[in-house]
Amino acid sequence: MSLSHEVHCQHAAEWTATKLRWDLAADPAEQDALLQLAAACPGTTVTYEAAP
Repeated sequence: MSLSHEVHCQHAAEWTATKLRWDLAADPAEQDALLQLAAACPGTTVTYEAAP
């Protein structure tokens, strides 16, 4: 896996975690893009803690 791919996967995980943490909505286009990124990054884990 290239560094560029790893960075893409990490960014997608951080973006997803931010959306989940703050219970932010994603429109259908954003959701599709995030799902495609997730499929391309099977070894990436999203971790987050819900905002207070």
